[in-house]
Amino acid sequence: PLEGYADIARTRGGVDVDAANAEALARIVAGRPAIVGMGLAKDVIPGFAPARGRMLITHSGPPIEWERMCGPTRGAIIGALIYEGLAETPEEAARLAASGEIEFAPCHHYGAVGPMAGIISPSMPVFIVRNEAFGNLAYATQNGAYGPEVVKRLKWMETTLYPALAAALELNGPVDLRSMTSQALHMGDECHNRNKAGTSLFIRQIAPALVRAVGDADTVAEVLRFIDGNDHFYLNLSMPAMKAMLMPAENIPGCSLVTVMARNGTDWGIRVSGLGDRWFTAPAPLVEGLWLPGYSAADANPDIGDSAITETGGIGAFALASAPAIVKFVGGTPADALNATLEMYEITQGEHSAFTIPGLNFRGTPAGIDIRKVVRTGITPRLNTGIAHREPGVGMVGAGLVSAPKGCFVAAFDAFKEL
Repeated sequence: PLEGYADIARTRGGVDVDAANAEALARIVAGRPAIVGMGLAKDVIPGFAPARGRMLITHSGPPIEWERMCGPTRGAIIGALIYEGLAETPEEAARLAASGEIEFAPCHHYGAVGPMAGIISPSMPVFIVRNEAFGNLAYATQNGAYGPEVVKRLKWMETTLYPALAAALELNGPVDLRSMTSQALHMGDECHNRNKAGTSLFIRQIAPALVRAVGDADTVAEVLRFIDGNDHFYLNLSMPAMKAMLMPAENIPGCSLVTVMARNGTDWGIRVSGLGDRWFTAPAPLVEGLWLPGYSAADANPDIGDSAITETGGIGAFALASAPAIVKFVGGTPADALNATLEMYEITQGEHSAFTIPGLNFRGTPAGIDIRKVVRTGITPRLNTGIAHREPGVGMVGAGLVSAPKGCFVAAFDAFKEL
């Protein structure tokens, strides 16, 4: 336990903290995220217009300027500028990014989330996820670093994958992501680093509408092969689903629950419901894990991505007990997976009744990270995550487990005490 934090405030600003936290968790659990369509970021994300005349590019994690950005984030921004037609070479794109002519902001500032570097530029297609219980919207898109093959893939996603999926979703109607995530957890996923079941369930849901909505059989086959060939496809749906479920729990007076947890490869940041839009940060740690052939810890960038929104919402590493097979990807043993979930009950407000774990007699996953419990116990949230190469353009080099740094929770608690 962290010294000096034994007395945890029960009342802040005249508000009963436990009651505020109970209300926040009730809102999270009541959320019903559904895919309701797709669109280009510039057309569907509110406020995604140029800021002060500068083009907006959003990134994962807390705010950061170009000078402090890590290699993977810089590489993905370079790719986005080439993709947008604003540069022809990586060198030209890097000069533009450093010029001050591009506006950078966290995806979370726009109700969006992105895996790894998390880059969203204006012309990128995004999934639109609506929380049917509260009406709020969240967004996510696929991302990449720079290189001719990545820009080519992004263009294919814009010109082929996006119109096909958009047409299929319009014909199919809203896709219930809460139900789909719940099923995936019962099939061995934890919906952060293992998404085999979720991806398969999405294909089963969308395939009939895709066949009917897209006249060209070759295009349908190409789209289905692309989704089937990427076991992590569902991550880009589970992330905005969790974001949509967490948003109604933001800005509740006196609430000490974490509503955002994100990393940009340099800093790890959190936001707390009762503390509004403030970010509390600490240096992003390195991840301990397993490496793809030819790579080692010397190649790793510190932890990166908005995918920690899965754990913030009660899945991912918080549901590791549902996915013992994940240890073959991130390291450890099935017992470690079970213990990781059990430990997270120590720092959360309660259980997520929509997401249950068969191996724990269908107990709900731990949900609602409470900064009071983190500083009292010294236990920080666990994540299972991908590992990016520290150099731009290389991509993922491994996967593993990481614990959030204590510093951001201590800083948030210090601010919470001042309420």
